[in-house]
Amino acid sequence: MKESRASTRYGVSLLERSLRMGLRSVLLAEVVAINLNQCELGVALDINKRDIPLRVTMLLQNRAVFSLGRRMCSTHVTTGPVSEAARLSSDMSEFRKAFSKAKHIAIITGAGVSAESGVPTFRGEHEKWRKWKSQDLATPEAFSRNPSRVWEFYHYRRELVLNRRPSPVHLAIAECEAQLKKQGRSVVVITQCIDDLHRQAGSKHVLKIHGSLMETRCVSCGQVTVNKRSPICPALNGKGAPGPNVADALIPVDKLPRCDDRDCHGLLRPNTVFFGETLDSHILTKVEKEMEICDLCLVVGTSSIVYPAAMFGPRVASRGVPVAEFNTSMTPKTEYFTYHFQGPCGTTLPQALAQHESEVL
Repeated sequence: MKESRASTRYGVSLLERSLRMGLRSVLLAEVVAINLNQCELGVALDINKRDIPLRVTMLLQNRAVFSLGRRMCSTHVTTGPVSEAARLSSDMSEFRKAFSKAKHIAIITGAGVSAESGVPTFRGEHEKWRKWKSQDLATPEAFSRNPSRVWEFYHYRRELVLNRRPSPVHLAIAECEAQLKKQGRSVVVITQCIDDLHRQAGSKHVLKIHGSLMETRCVSCGQVTVNKRSPICPALNGKGAPGPNVADALIPVDKLPRCDDRDCHGLLRPNTVFFGETLDSHILTKVEKEMEICDLCLVVGTSSIVYPAAMFGPRVASRGVPVAEFNTSMTPKTEYFTYHFQGPCGTTLPQALAQHESEVL
């Protein structure tokens, strides 16, 4: 116990110094993950309050979510009742009052939104593709070891998405943005989804923090290209079936998607953020700005276990801004929010965003 407390104090000391010096991902990640007993960021803030000075906690809350720009999936998921649940509201009329006053609305969307269009979430019963979890395939190490298997996985996802259409959730968000723009108000969509369904629905202001399935990036020259070919290359035609007994196609590397630049012809990879990779700093800067100016935040269809996106909502809530969660169940971050509307977001969100005749918006 003494050793643990000493480690925590040492971690806090390092953290204070690193934040003063403006250091980013690596040191901060090590301090939070190692010296604070390897807890996820949100949990660490609660568990270690007695050991962390208030000003350091505030610095963590206000800066760590953007300093720690590495995509991570927490395995510490809580599904039971949250503390202080009594303060949560599911009163739609109260939410509508807050909505009618908001000038800058941020909508954070996750896999549950795409699920409304029939895209698997890779959670629960759809957790695995063949024998592997998505977080085991969507990594730089997996792509380096077995690019054929990873490309089969992404080819399966690409083909699935190419045949899907925007759901009522996508359409409601796009319609909301269009209507509020006429009133001089703004809506930004900050999405973890790597499909293009928000844009297909008509949303204009979309920040895709995890990249796009419909883009490729050359591992040699770095060129990023929009690529909606189906199949993306002849060798992947008919490949990628998800069944647990399907064998790997073992496609030779030179037959996998290649760069169109004749002087390069390097191996292509999906232009998505793999687990363990750092999010695009330009996108994160834009997200940070939106988090600072929004006066209402909606967290829609996300389990809130993938970081840093899981801390966007709590970050806004820490400013005293109303945050509404729309999800099929409570999440590890529900306790931070003002409102929680439980159920399929395809049912709850359109109702929440629809203009009511009795309201003057």
